[in-house]
Amino acid sequence: MSLDVGDLLLQTVPFARTLGITFSSTGDGNATCVLPDRQDLHNHVGGPHAGAMFTLAESASGAAMLSVLGDQLDRAVPLVTTSTVRYHKLAKGEITAEARLLAAREDVVARLDAGERPEFDVEVEVRNADGVTVATLTVSWAFLPNRR
Repeated sequence: MSLDVGDLLLQTVPFARTLGITFSSTGDGNATCVLPDRQDLHNHVGGPHAGAMFTLAESASGAAMLSVLGDQLDRAVPLVTTSTVRYHKLAKGEITAEARLLAAREDVVARLDAGERPEFDVEVEVRNADGVTVATLTVSWAFLPNRR
């Protein structure tokens, strides 16, 4: 798909831009993005605030989803319905989120074609600069069909 998913996400989600999130790769239902190590993003123990980590992971999940389904945006609006977060270790420094879409494009599009509201999950793993997993998430998305 010719859509620059990282740029689209940063244009439409100003908070991700505010945090300084950058995308290193997007495509084929996968996305990787990075949160810089900035003092203004730290919590009371010197690591990235949980809210900043969540935004990083949610952004990665959205990019992974859009890399496969971005051409459906004229038919439906993607919205997160639920997220499950597990923080494993204290994060320090720059962190990276890697997301993977768990749904098949054909299934989501078929449900849209049938007039349904498809729901699907994206798994995200957040790692520190040493590659240690500091958090894992499942982000559940829905495509709300446009009502014309």
